[in-house]
Amino acid sequence: MGILSSKDTAKANDMATDFHFPSSKNALIIFTRNPELGKCKTRLAAKIGNENALEVYKFLLEHTATISKEIKADRYVFYSETIEKEDLWNASLFKKKLQHGNNLGARMHNAFSELLAMGYNKVMIIGSDLLDLNADLIQEAFFQLEANDVVIGPALDGGYYLLAMKTLHHKVFQNKSWGTDTVLKDTLHDLQASKLHLLKELNDIDTFEDMQHYQQLKKFYNI
Repeated sequence: MGILSSKDTAKANDMATDFHFPSSKNALIIFTRNPELGKCKTRLAAKIGNENALEVYKFLLEHTATISKEIKADRYVFYSETIEKEDLWNASLFKKKLQHGNNLGARMHNAFSELLAMGYNKVMIIGSDLLDLNADLIQEAFFQLEANDVVIGPALDGGYYLLAMKTLHHKVFQNKSWGTDTVLKDTLHDLQASKLHLLKELNDIDTFEDMQHYQQLKKFYNI
């Protein structure tokens, strides 16, 4: 992760309003929290400590970046706090923007709205904390949008790890208890009148229990 001075940060954040001319009909959004000690994976940190939780999050981001590079789409990384010019998200492969909004729903709504207004036919957001997510599943979601209005990847915790749509469905982003096990249920209720495809259910990693059965994550804890 590159370390920016305040001057560099200001210049980097100017990139947030850059217009990127679409080079594909598809856009892939990745929301990322800037990986700072004590500010990410807090539920996990309560069990394994802030340092280990940060390393787990960086590992998950690396996985997300790796699989995203395989996707035939314009790729956008939306940062939570500041845009990093030199980090694992190679600027030649990922366009960089800032998240805007008072809650997760508003931030996702603004990102989808912005990219759909740019002319993309299909826009998708994926989570950045799933080792079970792969490029084939993301490509399947884009394919399923041909015959469906919305595609969702359900998460085991009652949320979702993937959301894709061709037009903006405003209700999906409103009146949700974000971060709870009711998000998927309430989202499906909003989409009763839409043609919807559900992908297979996956596990996202937010707690120690979520990560215990992944051999590649055992190096990050010793308890």
